[in-house]
Parts: sequence; structure tokens; C-alpha cells
Amino acid sequence: MAQGSSSGKRKKPNLLVTGTPGTGKTTMSTALAEATHLRHINIGDLVKEKKLHDGWDDELHCFILNEELVCDELEDVMEEGGNIVDYHGCDFFPERWFDSVVVLQTDNTVLYDRLSKRGYNESKLSNNVECEIFQVLLEEAKESYPEDIVVALKSDTIEDISRNVATLTDWVRNWHPTSSQNKK
Repeated sequence: MAQGSSSGKRKKPNLLVTGTPGTGKTTMSTALAEATHLRHINIGDLVKEKKLHDGWDDELHCFILNEELVCDELEDVMEEGGNIVDYHGCDFFPERWFDSVVVLQTDNTVLYDRLSKRGYNESKLSNNVECEIFQVLLEEAKESYPEDIVVALKSDTIEDISRNVATLTDWVRNWHPTSSQNKK
């Protein structure tokens, strides 16, 4: 896995874990945080807790994220480094924040079953499965960050998650701020 850019001040890397809802972002991020002692920041929880939203979307049954408020809230902690940010979107975060962008991908049948168990309505279910089919989050990540720091990882089973945690734990242990170029 390639080394991304760093602000030069960070002693620990920042990772973004993204992917369609139901791909295992929170499960993997939680396990990775335990293995690496990095801070796990679940953006959905942060938005609810700190009221970083512009109200509720009745159709999608979720808060309307205020990207500016989220970025303002995270600025200092991201500059410190040592964070795993977990969110299903990625294009609004500053590029300079991340040393690696991990896009979790799940087989459509597995994803459909996971989202059905969560009680997603038919519209939300099909929207998310289509998002996965067309690899929307992978494309968004590749358009928003240097391609050499974007990695897609399979996330269908517990074994996949365990393997991903092991791979990323090795990457974190081998990350050195001096090997990263400074970024504006």
C-alpha cells in the first residue's frame, strides 16, 4: 500500500474508510482502532452527537450532513494525526488530511441481505446496491484523492474483515511521516 501525503506535523497517519452503507466500515474501523490504538471517528455518530447537520431527510431517513461544520469540527484532530475516519462519502474532506483512503466493497447479494436486516426500505436498499454495482464510492475516492493512496478491499465475510485489519495494521506500523511528502 502506498504512502500518502502528510502535513509534516503528524506522527501517526490518518486513514479514511469509506464505502457503500453495509460494507463493514464501522466494524472494520473499530477493530482496526483496537489493533493500532488510532482514534476511530464515526462521522454519522459525530454528526448526531455534535448536531453537525441541517435537519432530517424524511425520504432517506437520515440527517442532512453539513459538510462545512463536520470539517470545522475535525480540523484540529486531523492535523494531529492518528485517526480512522469512517463515512460513506469522501469527496468533501480535504485531501491533505489522509495518508490512505480505503474503499470497502461487498458482493451485491451480501450487501442486499445486510441492508435488508437493517430494515432499509426498498428505495434506500436499491439505491445503495446500485451505488455498489457502479462502484460509485471507489470512483469518488479516485477523483478526490491521489490514486496511489486509494485502495479497494473486499469486505464480504468476517475473514475478509480480519485480513483487512491485519493488512492495514501492518501499513500503520510501517508508516513514517518522513517518507511522506509535505502537502499544502
